[in-house]
Amino acid sequence: MVLNKLLQGDELEKRAIELGIDIQGDPITQSKMGRHKRADDSELQRRVLEAERSNRESRLWLFALVSSIASVISAATAIIVVGYGK
Repeated sequence: MVLNKLLQGDELEKRAIELGIDIQGDPITQSKMGRHKRADDSELQRRVLEAERSNRESRLWLFALVSSIASVISAATAIIVVGYGK
């Protein structure tokens, strides 16, 4: 299992914005750079990890659905072939 390095500072903020995450929600603290108020790094890291996990699960759900449809088609084809073989 490969562990990804947790983002911090501006990289973390940019990734959160890319994912459409609210960076100003509770709890609000001063950013490390001191430029503006935003959620602290640990809170943003939690939000980013949660959003990435959700995106990953959505893709896996779609893959499972396509696989199950392919299995049904395969089974139906097998039944038809066996039925015509007799």
